[in-house]
Amino acid sequence: MSEPRGGGRKTAVISGGGGGLGSALSKQLQEQGWQVVLLDREVSGLQISDTQLPMKCDLTDPAQLAACCEKILACFERIDLVVYAAGVTTIGPVAKLSDLAHRHLFEVNYFAAVALAQAFQKALRLSQGAHLVLTSVAGFAPLYQRAAYAASKHAMAGFFGSLRAEERAFGVRVCVAAPSFVATNPEGRIDALGISPPGSAADAVDAMTPEQAATEILRGFRQGRDFVAVGRVSKLAHMLNRVSPAFYQWLMARTIKGEAGEAADREA
Repeated sequence: MSEPRGGGRKTAVISGGGGGLGSALSKQLQEQGWQVVLLDREVSGLQISDTQLPMKCDLTDPAQLAACCEKILACFERIDLVVYAAGVTTIGPVAKLSDLAHRHLFEVNYFAAVALAQAFQKALRLSQGAHLVLTSVAGFAPLYQRAAYAASKHAMAGFFGSLRAEERAFGVRVCVAAPSFVATNPEGRIDALGISPPGSAADAVDAMTPEQAATEILRGFRQGRDFVAVGRVSKLAHMLNRVSPAFYQWLMARTIKGEAGEAADREA
């Protein structure tokens, strides 16, 4: 790692690279001739190769994140793409949402993404590269029992949508991709705060595999689109929310609420 990596390949940095969607994006980018750096808290299961470099990093630790970004900038000739795939969620009524869980969601989903964008801003301007931001249906519309998650994803969409206007003059693109349900957490891991990686919800509707989602995301990115609704649910939700927000909210709650949601409402 003492010599800058390059070899004529474009370089992508993927936060949340150890997750199902981050790994799927990494694989497909490598197949398209890219080299990738994967940032995640747990990277022991990720392969190191000529085109993939995992780096252990707690995105919520500013000093650790800054140090990782400095290493990447020192080790690679150029950075062409930053993919913001790191994310966590919590499912439940607002009445039971803890302040710690709410703040942690923002630390991972929003503030870490902002820090990455700032760290690689100059490098992306030099390469005339791109930010590829993974939000969610919850980034443009409400989502039942996911108020904190939706708020963090709305914040991401607002930040990067505004950044797009600033970076256009430097030839830098900002593409926001909004997947619907992606089955990335089949184990259903949930910590003591009730936080888990997205992708294990029992109320998921028409869930995609990580590979399917990655294919749609990268297709939209290659097409030069500013916004990509990923999956049938996301496409329909985006259309309905624009045409009739009230109808969308009724349909969304009716579709994913289910018996568990009704029970939670009674308890709240």
